[in-house]
Amino acid sequence: MKRSLEKFNRLVDALQQLPSIGQKSATRLAYHLVMHDTFGALKLAHAIENAVSSLKKCRSCGGLSEDELCAICSDDHRNYEILCIVENAKEILMFEENGLFDGRYFVLDSLEELDISHLRDIVNSGIKEVIFALTPSIANQGVMLYLEDKLRECDVRFSRIAQGVPTGVSLENVDILSLAKALEDRVNI
Repeated sequence: MKRSLEKFNRLVDALQQLPSIGQKSATRLAYHLVMHDTFGALKLAHAIENAVSSLKKCRSCGGLSEDELCAICSDDHRNYEILCIVENAKEILMFEENGLFDGRYFVLDSLEELDISHLRDIVNSGIKEVIFALTPSIANQGVMLYLEDKLRECDVRFSRIAQGVPTGVSLENVDILSLAKALEDRVNI
């Protein structure tokens, strides 16, 4: 029977590649899409294809964008004196969805790929405060110290989000109240 359902099994395997989707969930989703919501399945496939072919990194902050600059970096009403450094672009979506921050962002992604001169240029463009909104951990404490050292010659104040966010917990798993309080009560470092 496995051979006769080769395309269904490939769909299940593809769905299992998504975060937090196991075998049972993938099978349930695949069955629903194929047997109960073919229009929704085609709509989903089209939306995925469009997103994959249209979205890219903003050349300034590294966030998601359909253009060279994202809507945040292009917005003249943002506070251009505060820069929030986040671990990944999905965290920008969380901050923006809840209206928690009105400054600029910079996506860190990884130190190996970090263009420190680009970050320095952003900071030197009028930034007065750099907020580190990184998941609290020993490794990220080291990242903050490293970046603070690399940006030492810039005339900027450094802060980090308050410790209301539990150590080792990804920001996407923190409730909005705790995240808002942590951002509001950030401390200088």
